[in-house]
Amino acid sequence: MTDGAVPSEGVLIVGAGPTGLTLAIELARRGAGVRIVDAAPAPHRESRGKGLQPRTLEVLEDVGVTERVLATGTTRLPFRKYFDGAQVNDTDPFADTRPTPAAPYERGVLIGQWQVEEILRERLAEFGVRVEGGTEVTGFEQDEDGVTAVLTGGEHIRAGHLVGCDGGRSRVRKAMGVRFDGTTDETQSMVVGDVEAEGISRDVWHQWFASDGSGVMLCPMPGTNSFQFQAGPELDAGGAPLPPSLEGFQRIFDRYAQVPGITLTDPTWLSLWRVNVRMVDRMRVGRVLLAGDAAHIHPIAGGLGMNTGIQDAYNLGWKLALATAGQAGPGLLDTYEEERLPVAAWTLGITSDLYARVREAVKEPGTGVEAAAPPPMGTGYRWSSLAAPATTGDPAVLRPGDRAPDAPCLDASGNPVRLFQVYADPRFTLLGFGTEVADAVGKLAVGHEDLLQAFTVDGDDGNGDGDGDLHDHEGHARHAYGVETSAPALVLIRPDNHIALFTRDPADVTNYLSQITTFTPKE
Repeated sequence: MTDGAVPSEGVLIVGAGPTGLTLAIELARRGAGVRIVDAAPAPHRESRGKGLQPRTLEVLEDVGVTERVLATGTTRLPFRKYFDGAQVNDTDPFADTRPTPAAPYERGVLIGQWQVEEILRERLAEFGVRVEGGTEVTGFEQDEDGVTAVLTGGEHIRAGHLVGCDGGRSRVRKAMGVRFDGTTDETQSMVVGDVEAEGISRDVWHQWFASDGSGVMLCPMPGTNSFQFQAGPELDAGGAPLPPSLEGFQRIFDRYAQVPGITLTDPTWLSLWRVNVRMVDRMRVGRVLLAGDAAHIHPIAGGLGMNTGIQDAYNLGWKLALATAGQAGPGLLDTYEEERLPVAAWTLGITSDLYARVREAVKEPGTGVEAAAPPPMGTGYRWSSLAAPATTGDPAVLRPGDRAPDAPCLDASGNPVRLFQVYADPRFTLLGFGTEVADAVGKLAVGHEDLLQAFTVDGDDGNGDGDGDLHDHEGHARHAYGVETSAPALVLIRPDNHIALFTRDPADVTNYLSQITTFTPKE
């Protein structure tokens, strides 16, 4: 939907950053009415958050844009560290990592945030939805049936739900009245920006540090002539940070890089960043929800901000789509906060720790910023009420709530297909391992076809073929899902590619779906 009011069962998204765009795509590809507005009159071209983690690449594959992301960004950029002007080492912390059948993306990708947003806008446009720039939500009211929002210029629109994806200064959050607990440390700040620097190699991430603990970093941004500049700010006589400027960037660079003849030019973004660690106490109030920086902000160490927001949207999208279609069971939308608020708390904790480690690492000649690389995110929601107790499978390998692994298989025609390609359908996915459950898989598929896609999975019978919808010809699927050879199992996968259920009883699948949706199975 591009113009006019959102239908009362549709969704109004406020904010067209990576979070809002991902959510809009997730809703649009499920047929939900959606309208997305942004206060900025035109898209920015700022690098900002510049990294996507492997789990986010999996999410974006499901969204349909990972190939474009990989073609635009780079997965291999060594770190070059200098100490007091002298080169110390070149390192690649992911040099020994390799993709596996269960995890196809072994490392993240370096890419400017504006480039990610451009790719997501292009994908959203494929569903006929475009961002309305220069448009703000100036107020809203909600009742039992929906939300009435007021836009710039006085336009009133009606929507079933409103989602604030409008950043750390979120107007939606403030209007909701939720707490935004945490701290702002005025003593810790950084200047960041995008500049050009002719004569500096673009095949490494340059990190110049000094024995006083200060320094400057230049990261070449793929697909551009720019570097992202990061450094501690210059201070005035009273110890307060000076406003960022190209002249200030040049002075900082000359002091720490000690590379004569290099002039920084063509600034397209100059910013002063302060350490903020804050999160909401609630992500939902009735029909109004929050996602991304509107719900949680944290230190930039580890590059988790854009990733966390995209994964918020991925978690919320399918649930909100069911709600707009009138098919969400009681409490389904509550599981968004139940699952994502603990992730936000974890992110705040881990990024604060990483930021402290970075500050210490730069003081040591033999260490680098890569020493503070974050642990993987997006591993699952074992604590969730959507994680049903397992009655089969190996809990030491995989449990309900965990991320669903990938695996190479063959389709019924013998063509290679990955499970992630199968999961790209916006519905639930049921995998039936073993001939004992094949009939049940077929019946469940027919009875729940609008909600569920289902596949029988057979193993290697010795001659390289089988009767299943999917042929686990190398055994990777059974291995990844902890299903013993020849043992029957039903594995239900959520639309956001997490395990919902392990069982052998087909009735458990029907019961699970009936508890979280209002869908009535066909006879």
